[in-house]
Amino acid sequence: MEESADTRQRLSERIDQKQQAIRSYLGRERPRRNRLSNISIVGSALAAALTAGPAVGGTGFTEAVRGIFSLDDDSIVWRFLCLAAVIFSVSAALATNFANSRALGEKVSAAESANAQLEGLQLSLNFGNLAVPDALKLYQQAVAPVAFVDEVPLR
Repeated sequence: MEESADTRQRLSERIDQKQQAIRSYLGRERPRRNRLSNISIVGSALAAALTAGPAVGGTGFTEAVRGIFSLDDDSIVWRFLCLAAVIFSVSAALATNFANSRALGEKVSAAESANAQLEGLQLSLNFGNLAVPDALKLYQQAVAPVAFVDEVPLR
């Protein structure tokens, strides 16, 4: 491969394009990953809290809840607590499975790593510390793990 300024510039533009695509991907997927993680954590915690109240407090707990909400019967309290615990538990399970089925956490981590590698590669290439053939090999190594990131067309 020839070591010309034009070749170096084209590779630099290609790195910029891939970084733009990765940043766009991360902008979409990080919030989704965080949202699914939060739903899973909060849903599990709430389901545990709703079942721990009666387990720890016994009939005193259910009578207190019945009194606070002016309910006629303890069975209504139990039904509400069980239904709410099921809803939160199912929400947590679904959020966890959605995140795992798409390997969202692993993909976001791979994209973050590739973006950092491309940043370092871009700096080395721009400051002339790296020959173009070596830079091309490093570029290929950096982008291979993020083949799932769609390209963003240059404007």
